[in-house]
Amino acid sequence: MNQVLFSPIAIAGLNHHTATVDMLEAFRFSDEEVFLKKAKDRFRGVMLLQTCNRIEILVHGEASSLASLLQEEGRKDFSVLSGVDALRHLLELAAGMDSMIIGEDQIIGQLKSALDYAREQGCASSVLELCVNKAVHTGIEVRQQTQINRGAVSIGSAAVLLAEEQLGSLEGKRILVVGSGEMGMLVAQALAAKHLTAIYVANRTYGRAEILARKIGGKAVKLSDLPRYMLLSDVVISCTSAPHPVIHCHDLRDIMKGRCWPLEGHPRPLILVDIAQPRDVEEGADAIDGVHLFTIDSLRKINQNTMNSRKSEAVKARAYLDEELSQFVRLLNGKAADDILAILHTWAESIRIRERDRAINRIGPGDERTREVVDDLSRVLTSKILSDVTFSIRLCAEEGDLEYAESLIAAITRGEKICFRNSE
Repeated sequence: MNQVLFSPIAIAGLNHHTATVDMLEAFRFSDEEVFLKKAKDRFRGVMLLQTCNRIEILVHGEASSLASLLQEEGRKDFSVLSGVDALRHLLELAAGMDSMIIGEDQIIGQLKSALDYAREQGCASSVLELCVNKAVHTGIEVRQQTQINRGAVSIGSAAVLLAEEQLGSLEGKRILVVGSGEMGMLVAQALAAKHLTAIYVANRTYGRAEILARKIGGKAVKLSDLPRYMLLSDVVISCTSAPHPVIHCHDLRDIMKGRCWPLEGHPRPLILVDIAQPRDVEEGADAIDGVHLFTIDSLRKINQNTMNSRKSEAVKARAYLDEELSQFVRLLNGKAADDILAILHTWAESIRIRERDRAINRIGPGDERTREVVDDLSRVLTSKILSDVTFSIRLCAEEGDLEYAESLIAAITRGEKICFRNSE
């Protein structure tokens, strides 16, 4: 699409397409508030989106400034998109087209949460809010128009599928879910449909583990009791938001010793699926005998299988996004007219107030009702006179001709000659 975008928009970051779990961990901002406050000094708006398989920074500002900031922060290997390309990426992101699990629904809530946090930090400009809200609306619509989110629709459900692939079936198995946040809920919901012997739910806050366990008919477990329940479980799916590992190698070594049959030299296998970011399982765990560790990187195969089953729906979704992108550009460019329209309306308001006061002075001392009528009359007349030209200026901006819109403003407010548009 060869279209001009008047508001500078850029998005940069790293995701599962090119980055490993280690790269994502190194890129992650552990203190989002500190980063946003620093970025706020450079951009009119900034939002930080961090999920288990991507980190994205959206700014109302220039791509070069965003790249410089990330380099100063010691980040590398990131990609930067600007203008219409940034808008396209944002739409694909909200639609789940860029997700590891194509069509997953979780990204909608994550975008909303990221925008809410940017608002709390005073970092969300009106243009940035428009971009995210438009993307979220489009993401919801594309799922209603197509079946792009049919099947495995989250990292959580994909983790369950991966465990099922490893064991052939989860029927009769014991599963331990570590973490009861949004991801833990998705994992638990996917497990609830399986015929398990037991589901254990562990969380740092025991009360939250109890709530989730009740919803799925499982058993709540204290985090301090993890080793005991890992000893009993066939699969452990860990997805906490802890900034450090919660499953340690020294505990795993003891656990695996306890999983040894009396006459066998090797322990009963334990499948660990770590979908947390940062990782929940300490580095080196996969070297312990009997431990089979899978991470977000391991879910790429699940995504490929999902994508193969959704190819026709993906074609429909991309066609829908192409149409929405054109509308997105028009919407954003129309918003760009606000600054020059402010000049027009400020100019008109100053004339209105001046002439209103003159009229009231000529009328002489009168009651408050008379003053209100004169004020209302002047306000309505000004609004009606500006209505058509406001529409015309906004339309010019939407169609990519901000120069002509500025020329109209200059002609009205300063009496300058109109620069007519090229008719070609």
